[in-house]
Amino acid sequence: MSARTHRGELMKNRIRTTMAVAATAVLSLSAAACSSGDGGSTPKKSPGALISADRCEKNKAAGEIVYLSGYQWQASASILEYAAAEKLGFFDDLCLNVTLQAGTGDVAQNTKLLAGGQVTFSPVSQQDILTANSHYIEVQGISSYSNVDLEILMTMPDVKDLKQLDDTTLGQKGAMPVGVQAMLMKAGAKYDTIQQTVVGYDPSVLPKGEVKSLTGFISNEPVALKAAGENVTVWRPSDYQVPGSLGSMAVNPEFAETNPTATEDVLRAALHAYEYCTEHAAECVKFTADLDKANPASYGYDAAANVGIWNTETKVVKDSLKAGTPLGTIDTGNVQSLATMLNEYTQTEITPEEAEDEFSPEFIKNIYDGDKLIWPAP
Repeated sequence: MSARTHRGELMKNRIRTTMAVAATAVLSLSAAACSSGDGGSTPKKSPGALISADRCEKNKAAGEIVYLSGYQWQASASILEYAAAEKLGFFDDLCLNVTLQAGTGDVAQNTKLLAGGQVTFSPVSQQDILTANSHYIEVQGISSYSNVDLEILMTMPDVKDLKQLDDTTLGQKGAMPVGVQAMLMKAGAKYDTIQQTVVGYDPSVLPKGEVKSLTGFISNEPVALKAAGENVTVWRPSDYQVPGSLGSMAVNPEFAETNPTATEDVLRAALHAYEYCTEHAAECVKFTADLDKANPASYGYDAAANVGIWNTETKVVKDSLKAGTPLGTIDTGNVQSLATMLNEYTQTEITPEEAEDEFSPEFIKNIYDGDKLIWPAP
């Protein structure tokens, strides 16, 4: 019996206590829900025209599938391709009824909504999947694009060694990324002497000298600072052999168990869109820009900046993907390394067996022939 099964009843009890909060949260998100309706330059076909009648009926039987983005309609890997799959009709091609909702960036909320069944799919990093399950919030990892994390630390060029950050102020967004913490400690910095302060999303606090270092994402703050004429040094945890993940996708476990073909085909359509968007970035970003216009919580959309985000993140994926490895493959060795890191730096107690049990690699395996995505579905 798996570690997940051992904890099943306890998890169900814990999850019930979160569902009232989660239900309230999803109501606010539903205002941003969007469906394929219009947009996209590719004409839509009759639903299910590309797959067998039997598979089409199975996918229709799955009912409404709710995808919740990681952060608004930012053109990140794990967001842009899902928007594109809807707008280009790829979900329709596979008889999938997918509704898109914009997330707020609150990972804890996303995992609770997934566990409670109000959301079906959502981008959640592998480390956050492990953390959620360790807190009895049951979500299932089904794909990941890279073992290299996007989270970074930035300093001004005068910092040549991370040990120079001892007794200085570090700006973060409300939570210290565990990969950045591990990097600092591996580099020999006296982590306990670094004063952390919560800052907003304006990275100019770094060149202004308000903080000595600043956490962020390689596809976001460094790009914005460069555009503003500021030169910063980017410190990447992967350069210090710190494990991470990029573009990971999680699913509600009950949905995946009940609807395996639909689970496969959501991934299939998104990966087909990923391939398309690597060649048509500007067009795909227009899809997310259109979705953003309908989002009451929109922060304003810079299409050019979002093209940069997509191109940066997909380059990280391409540069880190081993030849012959299907995109989305779950590396169980990386999962175990992440569990070890979390145990060391966040006081979780996740065994290697428990860590592996929170991920299901078979969905990705079933949609590839070697390293070639099978499109359409059988």
